[in-house]
Amino acid sequence: MTKTSSHSSRKGPLIKNKTLRKTVHAILVTLGLILIVIISYLLYVFTSFYRQPDNLALTPFSKTSQVNEETGSVSGPKSIHTNETYSILTYNVGFGAYTPDYSFFMDGGESSWAESKEALNQTLDGLASTISGIDPDFILLQEVDTDGTRSYHVDEVSFFEQNLSYENYVFAQNYDSAFLFYPITEPHGANRSGIVTGTHTGITSALRRSLPIASSVKKILDYDRCYSITRIPVDASDGNRELVIFNVHMSAYGTDESVREGQFSMLAEDMQKEYQAGNYVICGGDFNHNLRKGGSENAPDWAQPFPREALPTGMQVAFDAENAELHIEHDSCRNADKAYDPASSFTVLADGFLVSGNVKVVRYESKDLGYAYSDHDPVVMEFMLE
Repeated sequence: MTKTSSHSSRKGPLIKNKTLRKTVHAILVTLGLILIVIISYLLYVFTSFYRQPDNLALTPFSKTSQVNEETGSVSGPKSIHTNETYSILTYNVGFGAYTPDYSFFMDGGESSWAESKEALNQTLDGLASTISGIDPDFILLQEVDTDGTRSYHVDEVSFFEQNLSYENYVFAQNYDSAFLFYPITEPHGANRSGIVTGTHTGITSALRRSLPIASSVKKILDYDRCYSITRIPVDASDGNRELVIFNVHMSAYGTDESVREGQFSMLAEDMQKEYQAGNYVICGGDFNHNLRKGGSENAPDWAQPFPREALPTGMQVAFDAENAELHIEHDSCRNADKAYDPASSFTVLADGFLVSGNVKVVRYESKDLGYAYSDHDPVVMEFMLE
């Protein structure tokens, strides 16, 4: 009896120690595997990050005309004319996800995908119907996905090509992100997106410029950024001039003051070169800044005042033009941290146009759609080339 009791008392601690060692070993193995997965994912994200080259020539696309392979131009009406009124629209379409009740995780909201593919298609239909109803001569679109997890891999560039009336267009890829495994319940995934410039006129040539972005780990949040430069021939009585249209989508996330200054400095320099060359310049898009004078209380980091002081001589915010008919009471962009609430949602006039001194602004309107199809509403400008 005594031997049996003594043996059992020695065996008990051995079993407990062995079980503990196995548990600790299992935990360490699990933690090691998790660490390997995390390190592998970070390596994948950073090694797959890339930027398209600067000064990249873009190929215009045409529905009705042949593209000249040597010059990269497309025909159409050969040129536009001075002293005639034209219209131009800018619209960040928000990859087709944003209905008024939609909130986006990077703004502090809940969702990272469109609600469903059916909802996405309905929103795209609404966007196309709205733009077609306005029927502008020039169309600038931002955040148009070509292949995205968040947009169910719908090619939105092809959708707008088929459902909008412009004859010729240019697409510039803004970014092509690695697969983002956040949020865990609905990973944002891999997304390729860009900007579209559409027109009924001919296009002489087009170029993609790569904007400065954060050089630190913050670049993973901002991806690549760019603006496109599209040249439209002008039948001017005093020589061979062009309408040069800049389509821009500036950074919102992961930026600091130096990045913002670098982006505006580069854009201003390119616009100034064109104006000094005698061309007409219109820059439109999503500036991710407050275009109104002065700041806004409780503004998110991305909604800082637009740096008017950075504009080159001869360029101005279009709604500052004298004698223009203005309808700018409505803010073109809402913060998507929650569903849109007219009483409490932060809004800002972040979309619009800059023009050179030889472009006369006739009418300027920020359309109030109640953010029905995007977290942005369109801005439309009528203008003349003097």
